[in-house]
Amino acid sequence: MRFKSVTFDLDGTLLDTVADLAEACLRMLEDLGEPPRTPDEIHSFVGKGMAVLVERCLTRGHPPPAEQLHAGIESFKRHYSEVNGRFTLVYPGVMEGLQAWKATGAKMGVVTNKPGMFTEALLERMGMADFFDVIVSGDTTPNKKPHPEPILHACVVMGTRPVENIHVGDSRNDIQAARGAGCPVFCVPYGYNEGEPVDSADCDALVSDLPAALERAQSF
Repeated sequence: MRFKSVTFDLDGTLLDTVADLAEACLRMLEDLGEPPRTPDEIHSFVGKGMAVLVERCLTRGHPPPAEQLHAGIESFKRHYSEVNGRFTLVYPGVMEGLQAWKATGAKMGVVTNKPGMFTEALLERMGMADFFDVIVSGDTTPNKKPHPEPILHACVVMGTRPVENIHVGDSRNDIQAARGAGCPVFCVPYGYNEGEPVDSADCDALVSDLPAALERAQSF
């Protein structure tokens, strides 16, 4: 295999976290006296980090005032800290896939827009932290995905060139970040992508799960 490292998105690629996110959003909306959002709405709001998720929950025809958005973010942080990992599910094939990728000797990283205060705690809780040589969260670098900086930072830490890294994700954010970084990108079809199915034409391969991603990478 020509790839010396692999980076994975977290929410929607390794873990189905939407139930935790939805619970924290509903508690936040209740705190602010706002009507609830449906699970499908919250599912479609996920993708560009915590602040955007809260803003989308609070936007009803026009963006929320700055004071309300700030209060919403603080409320969400408090509630998500309480439920982070409580309802999270590991997608089928993920643990087997991580073990198989590890066995190749490739360096492994997570690149997510989730804030660091939640990322590492979640990976520890789900028994995944030891797989990774680097964890890049939404506040690790000045820019989040779809900017390429988080993937480039992961490559620096892992000691690999972007062309030697493959990124596996579930959304346009992952595709744009990988393209900007100069990495090939594979996508799984089961994630979030802000409510839209990922288009196989936009990525280098659409793969059913992590073991399939490794199989495809070995012949890429």
